[in-house]
Amino acid sequence: MRVAVRPGRVVSTSRVPKALAEFFAAASDHGDLRGVIANAGAATAVGSLRDQDPRALARDIEVNLTGPVLTCRAALDYLCRDASIVLIGSAATQQGSPGTYVHYAAAKAGVAMLAQGLARELGPDGIRVACVEPGTVRSDFHADPERPDKVASAIPWGRPGEPDEIVGAVAWLLSDDATYASGAVLRVGGGL
Repeated sequence: MRVAVRPGRVVSTSRVPKALAEFFAAASDHGDLRGVIANAGAATAVGSLRDQDPRALARDIEVNLTGPVLTCRAALDYLCRDASIVLIGSAATQQGSPGTYVHYAAAKAGVAMLAQGLARELGPDGIRVACVEPGTVRSDFHADPERPDKVASAIPWGRPGEPDEIVGAVAWLLSDDATYASGAVLRVGGGL
């Protein structure tokens, strides 16, 4: 499920739970739900925290942290035993993204903690939860499409990642090969 929100608008959390419940109910018509990927990301407020509009900050936090929390909550009624939830965090949690989007890094740190706490909560039910933290990746996430290449010198591998380089980690965490990896936070960031 992909939800597009216009910049500057705060997502209404009163509508999101209903939409998620409808989505998971429809998905359950196709059989047991064995995996969920919560891949929400937004950083519309870019620059020094002092200079940001509080509504843009709230929207970004809503998308980056509240979205995954509500997605996990809605999925719980439909996940079968041995299912896996993979949350997409960010390697920005390690540096804090000063002067760029500290609020985004803070929200994504919350996503990593959500994975660890929920792994402990759902472990007795046989449901795994983990988090993948991509580094800078060429994608439509960035307002400036050239940003990944502009920051490449700060990446130990000297280049941004490609989406395909993140997919393998997510697929592994969803697979039966990762049955003991619940609670893992896996950074895939070219050495970040």
